[in-house]
Amino acid sequence: MAKSALYTRTGDSGTTSLVGGTRIKKNSLRLEAYGTIDEFSSFLGCVLSDGECPEEVRGQLHEVQNMLFNLGGYLASEVPEGETPAAWGLSSDDTVRLEGWIDALDEQTPPIKAFVLPGGCMLSAKAHVARSVCRRAERRILDLADEEYVDPALTGYINRLSDYLFILARYFNFLKGVEEIVWRK
Repeated sequence: MAKSALYTRTGDSGTTSLVGGTRIKKNSLRLEAYGTIDEFSSFLGCVLSDGECPEEVRGQLHEVQNMLFNLGGYLASEVPEGETPAAWGLSSDDTVRLEGWIDALDEQTPPIKAFVLPGGCMLSAKAHVARSVCRRAERRILDLADEEYVDPALTGYINRLSDYLFILARYFNFLKGVEEIVWRK
C-alpha cells in the first residue's frame, strides 16, 4: 500500500475544510481561533523538549496538549444554528485541576511584589512565550465568540492556562536559582 500524499492542493485557493467538510477561508475567525490553539500547543512542545523540564511538569503539559487537541477539534467544527455544544472532553474538573497545579507551584515559589518581565533561564523564557501565545489564543477565541457560540468553559480553561504558565515560568527560574527580572519604571 502506497502512502498518501501530504499535500492535497485543496487549500491553494485560501480555503480549508472544517470537521464535516464545510469549506471556510483560512483567515476566518474560526480558523484563527483553532490555528492559534495549534500554535500554542507547538510552543508547549518547545517547553517539553527542553531536557531541564521536570517530569511532573511534563505529565501536566502532555495532558494540556491532549486537551488542546480536543479544543482545536471543537473549534474546527461548525456550530449548527441554535445549538450550544460543549467543548470536546472539557469539564469543570479540568479547570479545577489546573488551579491545583497553579496553587502547588505558587506555594513553592517565593512571593513577588513587582511585575515580572519574561526571561531568566531558558526554560522560563520558553514558558513565557507559550503564555503569551496562550493569551493570543484566548483573544482569537473571544473574537469568534463575539460572532458564534463558543462554550464559555473553553475560555475559562484557556485563561487559567495562561496563569499556570506564568507561575510555571517563575517556578523554572526558582528551580534554577535564577532571579526574576522585574519591571523598573
